[in-house]
Amino acid sequence: MRHLDATAADFADELEHLLAWDLSVDSKIDLAVSEIIRQVRAEGDGQLLALTQRFDGVSAKDMTELEITQEELADAWLRIGVEAQQALSEAAERIRRFHEHQREGSWSFTDELGCQLGQKIQPLDRVGVYVPGGQAAYPSSVLMTLIPAKVAGVQEVIVVSPTPNGLRNDMVLAALHLAGADRVFTLGGAQAVAGLAYGTQTLPRVDKIVGPGNAYVAAAKKQVFGQVGIDMIAGPSEVLVIADGSTDVEWAVLDLFSQAEHDASAQAILISTDADFLRQAAAMIQERLPKMQRSDIIRASLEQRGALIYCADRDQALDVANRIAAEHLELAVADPQPWIDGLRHAGAIFVGAYTGETFGDYIAGPSHVLPTFGTARFASPLGVYDFQKRSSTIEISRTAAQALSKPTDLLATSEGLEAHALAARVRGRDAQE
Repeated sequence: MRHLDATAADFADELEHLLAWDLSVDSKIDLAVSEIIRQVRAEGDGQLLALTQRFDGVSAKDMTELEITQEELADAWLRIGVEAQQALSEAAERIRRFHEHQREGSWSFTDELGCQLGQKIQPLDRVGVYVPGGQAAYPSSVLMTLIPAKVAGVQEVIVVSPTPNGLRNDMVLAALHLAGADRVFTLGGAQAVAGLAYGTQTLPRVDKIVGPGNAYVAAAKKQVFGQVGIDMIAGPSEVLVIADGSTDVEWAVLDLFSQAEHDASAQAILISTDADFLRQAAAMIQERLPKMQRSDIIRASLEQRGALIYCADRDQALDVANRIAAEHLELAVADPQPWIDGLRHAGAIFVGAYTGETFGDYIAGPSHVLPTFGTARFASPLGVYDFQKRSSTIEISRTAAQALSKPTDLLATSEGLEAHALAARVRGRDAQE
């Protein structure tokens, strides 16, 4: 794991090297995904069936065999037992309650000329949610994506989730039942994204696709963007822990491990203004790592992309944090407010030593679908606003038409657009008569 010093002359180069990550998907993946999209567009259901058999080892005669019924989702809910039901229900309620505060309403006002101007806010008609499957199952991701869509008022939520070799996870199915998925298909990869974007004989065409996936899913989302909306191109998970030495070093180390155990490409960084705290953290990492169940993954992540960074003071630490623009940012400090005031870029901010990022992953309330790769500089967490669209409303009064026709005429004429100018001019004349 790298040890960096923000006071060193070469720190800027070292930090750039630490954060470097090729966002472009391998050209071979791009080409393969482009061909998959072409095939699905041309052949629809038949190609989805063929690719599902090829990549997931699931053979089906028709698409009805790849759709999970509402009864099957309800049965999975019963199978998981009371304790699991209670955990999912508590998480769902907290997520729903948080996102209800994000709902916006339409608005309008009347200006001094009598024009009615406003904005009409409406939910999307149909959304596609990609739920990862395979080696890991994420019922939490089901709740974190579907519930904001439902709170926004989306009419229909279509879920696709791969089931390699036909293996279905009851916790995922139970979460889909609880969150109110309208239709669920055991489809994955670029082919599922293509099917959602263009529609097939059975799979409905959607307006937007959200949810994380592998490199093929990410490439497919990029290629279909414009045909449909997408939430973001999600990358490996990231955490930045800022500690001032006032909290338990074990807590900070376990929070680093929590992100590193996702996969070898995940990034875990600890910043501190206390050099001794960093030394303690390094020692504890060495002590605890061999005992972790996913020690090989954690070790690979920390060696490839992890770092312990010393900063001289709070201002320097905040400067480094804002340059990193982490997906998850923990403030394990005694007095968080001055730090919060100085933070400009982070997907989610976890305030105080007790606020471990793990609570955000499962039950705190805000969606855990967050911007990665430093995109928190301009992007936001998944929320209700991702499932709404806005239309401007404009009503020009007769008096306003007279007042606005002349400047409109002038501007249109300056752009060489005669019909625009005339359309304004005739309305201005009518208003004068």
